[in-house]
Amino acid sequence: MTTSVVTIVYVNDARAAARFYGDLLGMSPSFETRRYITFALGPGADLAVWSGRLDDLSADVPRTSEICLASNEGPHAIKAIFEQWQSKGVTILQEPHDAGFGLTFLAADPDGNRIRVAPRG
Repeated sequence: MTTSVVTIVYVNDARAAARFYGDLLGMSPSFETRRYITFALGPGADLAVWSGRLDDLSADVPRTSEICLASNEGPHAIKAIFEQWQSKGVTILQEPHDAGFGLTFLAADPDGNRIRVAPRG
């Protein structure tokens, strides 16, 4: 059994995506190659951006996942993150709202991948 989970986000340009995520997360990559770059998020959790081969993926299969960045600091922190991202020009798909589990909002990276900010459950 593995003790680590890596979330891989498919992107067109790994280096550009790493700059985007590095700026949002306030961190530098922990591992970097030309097309695969990871960020160590904490014990057992990494985020990777990969500009690997995508031509073998079927366009018929819906891609419905999103990256969720969970906050322990309450609604005020989620509002502050929203305002910070908005000021950076990040694409906002849904403004902050109560989704039943707490305040959340949804953004997109330059490749259209969804990024949710929500409270830690």
